[in-house]
Amino acid sequence: MKSVLICGVSGQDGAYLARLLLKKGYRVFGTSRDAQMSSFHNLKRLSIHGEVETLSMAPNDFRSVLSVMSRVEPQEVYNLSGQSSVGLSFEQPVETMESIAIGTLNILEVIRFLSRDIRFYNAGSCECFGDTAGTPAKETTLFAPRSPYAVAKSAAHWQVANYREAYGLRACTGVLSNHESPLRPGRFVTKKICDAARRMASDPREKLVLGNTRIVRDWGWAPEYVEAMWMMLQADTPEDFVIATGRSVSLEFFLELAFKEAGLEWRDHVEIRRDLFRPSDIPDSRADATMAASKLGWKAKHDVGDVVRKMMSESLD
Repeated sequence: MKSVLICGVSGQDGAYLARLLLKKGYRVFGTSRDAQMSSFHNLKRLSIHGEVETLSMAPNDFRSVLSVMSRVEPQEVYNLSGQSSVGLSFEQPVETMESIAIGTLNILEVIRFLSRDIRFYNAGSCECFGDTAGTPAKETTLFAPRSPYAVAKSAAHWQVANYREAYGLRACTGVLSNHESPLRPGRFVTKKICDAARRMASDPREKLVLGNTRIVRDWGWAPEYVEAMWMMLQADTPEDFVIATGRSVSLEFFLELAFKEAGLEWRDHVEIRRDLFRPSDIPDSRADATMAASKLGWKAKHDVGDVVRKMMSESLD
């Protein structure tokens, strides 16, 4: 039985990945900063809390990472930890950089120090590409980050590439576009929209306050994206891959779909406030996952319409 360590198992991706790997027969260890205090709500929602062995680990503390990795002796490590909100990164830039860039560096250093055959996956982001101006970004597209979150993810991406080249680590980064599910925290705009639309179906007096709704993003289904993570680590040669549906739409379109599911017209219930706009944002983000399809055999089965319907119905599958 292979042992796997999921750093950040309590998040959306961590929970779905844990469920996937349990089904594949792995012994799954998962970390959070304080496992004794964490509710592991997402693991409970997926009915797998009792099957995941949880541990406390602070990725920005080298000794903490070394202690957990030495104890677990994993064959695969998935780094899904770190501050995950683009919007919050403008308010907490130092925490964002430390939790993402320093955390990734510590894990890489521990793997190098232990000198074991460990396959390492790092969670990257299409936010690193910045505004693609209508052209889908692929693996060779240059980074142009426009938020503290994207800057930190870019740094982590190049750390992984450097350790792969310099030390021969079996390490790779998945450059993922936006991917959603009902396990998203309420601060994420997609979850905020779907929750509000369901409430307004019975209480139409409520107003949903949002920032820029004209941004364009590629929204996918999270359970599919964790399959891509696993597939990347099974490849003979470690490579970085862009993971996306290939279809980008505006947040207004997402709003329209969600409120239509609730039988409402979104313009009657949404207030746009400029003070909620980010200091710098990406107007148009598009991605091309052709390489993942050709080399991994991975292709998204669900696009934004499916994502909205599943989130509105609270489907976890």
